[in-house]
Amino acid sequence: MHPKPCDEDLAHFNLVMILALACLLSEISASAPLHLQLTGPNMAYLKTRVVYRCFAPDSAPTVTYKLIKDKRFPIATHIGHKWNWNATFSLKVKASSDGSYRCEATAGGTSGVSNSIRLAVVIPASNTRVTSDPSPPVAYEGSRVLLSCEVDRGSHLYFTWYFNRKEIISGFNLSGNKLVMERVTLGNAGNYYCIAWSAVQDIRRFSTSTEVKVSVKVYVSKPKISFSLFKVGDGYRGNITCWALRGSLPVNFSLLLDDKELGSITATESLSACFDVAVVIGLDMGDARCRVKTEVQDLKSDPVTLEVVPVGGDVNLQVDYLYAAGAELAAARMNCRISRGTFPLFSWLFNNSVLPSEDRHVEFVLSQPGPGDPSQTLILTKLSPKHSGYYQCSARDSYDPSGSWVQSAAVLVHITDQIRYLKPQGASPKETPQQVLLSPFESISLLFCCFFLLMLGVAVLCVCKMFHQDSTNISSLNPPSLHLSEPESHAGTLQAPALSAVQNQAPEMTPEE
Repeated sequence: MHPKPCDEDLAHFNLVMILALACLLSEISASAPLHLQLTGPNMAYLKTRVVYRCFAPDSAPTVTYKLIKDKRFPIATHIGHKWNWNATFSLKVKASSDGSYRCEATAGGTSGVSNSIRLAVVIPASNTRVTSDPSPPVAYEGSRVLLSCEVDRGSHLYFTWYFNRKEIISGFNLSGNKLVMERVTLGNAGNYYCIAWSAVQDIRRFSTSTEVKVSVKVYVSKPKISFSLFKVGDGYRGNITCWALRGSLPVNFSLLLDDKELGSITATESLSACFDVAVVIGLDMGDARCRVKTEVQDLKSDPVTLEVVPVGGDVNLQVDYLYAAGAELAAARMNCRISRGTFPLFSWLFNNSVLPSEDRHVEFVLSQPGPGDPSQTLILTKLSPKHSGYYQCSARDSYDPSGSWVQSAAVLVHITDQIRYLKPQGASPKETPQQVLLSPFESISLLFCCFFLLMLGVAVLCVCKMFHQDSTNISSLNPPSLHLSEPESHAGTLQAPALSAVQNQAPEMTPEE
């Protein structure tokens, strides 16, 4: 059976359409761009090598690759075949290698462009050092100190600071390569150094600086002045001491007499200096001051009159008794004061024996006389009847062992068990503190109550007197009965003992009896 002519024409038509479609697909595939992929590092150390790979899957058998820098500079060319479509580019990293890289490829009349990779060239740190502001790093408390970690070369760096060989994690203001101390203290003084480092993947490179010592100075406090006297042959010399409680060395001390400088000493080991001057007893030589100078300070002490007054005049001994909260006698305080004397030496006597005695039967505390205070206080801290007796004090010039003594009159200190516990007769120990210790509010309340009772008593007395006058007027009109006089006479007898009892109790309220 032979095919029909129309069937043959249809078959030829289908074949032509298939061939046309194949040609069209071939042209479309030939004109489609290549899909490229570029891989490689984005950071690399200077003078190392980097490798970039460019790949075009499903491309023509032969592909030409080009590695382009910054979109216009071709770096290398590679021809790939169907058995190896990858293009590998190996580059030595230079300072000029920093930039953006991409891959371009052509195959069979088509082309394509890959993704871009930004390469950063990392330069390791070198010649790391610490600089300071101020320089050298010496500052006073409360001032600002800035430390910088500087390098000669380096990029993409990180900085780590160390204080006294320990890494600084907190407590300081760290910003970039700067370490800032806004208000330094003595605790900030010490040794500092820094490490500048960089990292590429897992590789780190370090550069360490040398240590820099930061010194923190203390401002000098207001100077003080004192002087003592000693005998040299037939004359006297004064030892004037200038000192400060705090400050950083070195400092310069100078002695001024009526604002004229007598001498100057630079102190390098301690905050004090001594000056030796000739002194005439009884002569006012003027006002002495100490002056201290640093590079930022100039201070003067309070003035001291440079005059030595011999001990003399009256000697007054005063005794005070000190009580505890429970009205118990706790101590006896004796103050010995002389009329005049710049450098007194005191001595105490108990029953004509000098204190401290060998048996130390008296427990006492002595205060030291201060400059310009010609007095001394002795406090008996433990009291018993055996401490009763006569106490005296005497004084002489401390700089003259052969000088004469001036002495106070003897004062009797009488201590008994009754005096040690002061409380009214008939009162229990628990009631004593309430009668002895009153707060100001309680005292005002008690005074107000007494005043109110007094006014109430006066009012009652006035009312009674009015009733008494009325009864007298009535009795003048009516003859009084004799039996009414007895109760009045009896009431008068009852009031007298009551008043007597109040008068007898009055001395018992005095705690000193």
